[in-house]
Amino acid sequence: METDALDAMMAMARGAVAAHPGRLCVLGLCGAQGSGKSTLAAALKARMDMEGCATALLSIDDLYLGRAARVALARDVHPLLRTRGVPGTHDVAQGLDVIARLERGEGALLPRFDKASDDPCPQDRWERAAPDTRLLVLEGWCVGARPQAEAALAEPVNRLEQSEDSDGRWRRFANAALAGDYQRLFARIDRLALLAAPGFEVVQTWRGEQEAALRAHAGAAAGVMDDAQVARFIQHYERLTRHILDEMPARADLVIQLAADRSVVGTVVRAGSWGKLHP
Repeated sequence: METDALDAMMAMARGAVAAHPGRLCVLGLCGAQGSGKSTLAAALKARMDMEGCATALLSIDDLYLGRAARVALARDVHPLLRTRGVPGTHDVAQGLDVIARLERGEGALLPRFDKASDDPCPQDRWERAAPDTRLLVLEGWCVGARPQAEAALAEPVNRLEQSEDSDGRWRRFANAALAGDYQRLFARIDRLALLAAPGFEVVQTWRGEQEAALRAHAGAAAGVMDDAQVARFIQHYERLTRHILDEMPARADLVIQLAADRSVVGTVVRAGSWGKLHP
């Protein structure tokens, strides 16, 4: 991720911590799959740690329910819920518990999810946030998202929805989940940044590159996808990703605009946000 993106994130993080002395600050980082969220979040943590600000990372991907829980959702609610991704397939309570522990000044185990096996990692592979952590970076593809209006759910947005969710039951379940406990989680965010892809059309390429890296690392594990599987997989994310790209830029504290090659083409700070970032 380019230096100007990291510098903008550093300014926002420093400002948030300075504005809320003596308590945990939560910085939300949203971006489509493959946009570079994890790389940017890790660089931000390294810089903040170097400045003496204890920082922890939590990805919303690490809150995914395991396969058994999603199989139960697929049986009881809708078959598409077997696939991780949309709201309703995360253990939001686990994320809220992490924040509550850090708010109390305690150390906290940070869940980790193994995408190659499509299940949570054993707890002995989780990381631990230090006591008195000052900054938590919560990153993920739908971090800070808001639910769609009911009218927006009427028509399918892609072939997956048209053929496998013709009655809209799956997308309405996900939207209702997003309107529920996810909003409690996202309400804890003090500052919100968006890595804005130039459009949803680049997401398949970006995700395909992620899977290629995963194959190189994990081999032909059960959860590693080929190109055809990636094309189907990203359709689960399309509706909400398009919604985020449409509505979030107007309210995010920081928007980092990306080109198709992930280079930064601009940064936009919401009106009044610099005052918040530099109190």
